[in-house]
Amino acid sequence: MKKLRQEFADTMLEVGQKDPNLIVMVGDISHGILQNFAQACPGRYYNIGICEPTIVNMAAGISKSGLIPVVHTIAPFLIERAYEQIKLDFGYQNLGVNLISVGCAFDYSQLGCSHHCYTDISLFGHFKRAKIFYPGSALEFNLLFKKTYGDGDINYFRLTEFPHGVEFLPQQIEVGKGIQVKEGKDLTLVTMGAQLKNAIEASYLLQLRGIEVEILYIHTIKPFDQKIVRESALKTKRVLVVEEASAHDGLFNYVLRATLGLERVQYSQIAIEDFIHGYGSYEELCDQVGLTVNGILRKVESDFGSIFNSAASHFNREKTCSSL
Repeated sequence: MKKLRQEFADTMLEVGQKDPNLIVMVGDISHGILQNFAQACPGRYYNIGICEPTIVNMAAGISKSGLIPVVHTIAPFLIERAYEQIKLDFGYQNLGVNLISVGCAFDYSQLGCSHHCYTDISLFGHFKRAKIFYPGSALEFNLLFKKTYGDGDINYFRLTEFPHGVEFLPQQIEVGKGIQVKEGKDLTLVTMGAQLKNAIEASYLLQLRGIEVEILYIHTIKPFDQKIVRESALKTKRVLVVEEASAHDGLFNYVLRATLGLERVQYSQIAIEDFIHGYGSYEELCDQVGLTVNGILRKVESDFGSIFNSAASHFNREKTCSSL
């Protein structure tokens, strides 16, 4: 399974050889995998070092000159530390940029909470001109980047270190369109990024208990596909959002806005409620906040308990009818 960071480097080479306006700037990471781009596109690759506000300021100058900047470094330093520069240089000045992070949520778990970033989706939601992408596979990043990198908007690509492993067709990946991964009638499970893998596994375990889960996968958080979520919520009347991001003003907020006004819909969420102060592996930190298969099963049982009674009643009716 191809890592997204490698796909980032390969995509920069692919696009850079065709578009002489593409400029790649990094904050002292990913040097090795970007050497092919540096050699193929001389004068268009720069390591600015650990100077995140500066790299954003420089990208604004590059954008102002008519070129297309790509800025790449670790999420908390690029998004949170340099947020003022992003706001002033790109938000207020109406310039275009492509910000590509690694280490979102707690992908850099071994380096502690200084390298965690949960708030990026919320922060970028404040820019009307922003697009927020959370590709969970190499193909998603490649296609979404090529479709948007030169549009003059503030494009944020949140790269996970843990691809979900699901193979989509190229025609399924459209900017601003969610993907119905699995059809169901009892519960809508909306998820993004690496958590798609857990969502699928949990759905099959719930199916064994008579519960049909509809899975919606969101790779473009902004613009958000309200239609696919609204139609699913109308059908199932139960919505669980599983997101590897802050519980405050993230994917859950977009889902609520999409389904505003719908009657008798139940909602629940698994997300990162607060700072994680300890250390551990990525899997251990996911387990700590419930972003696991078992965490999903527990949440469904605790917050949608009636669904199990309905499934049991349906099973008993089916059994009775088949015996007549």
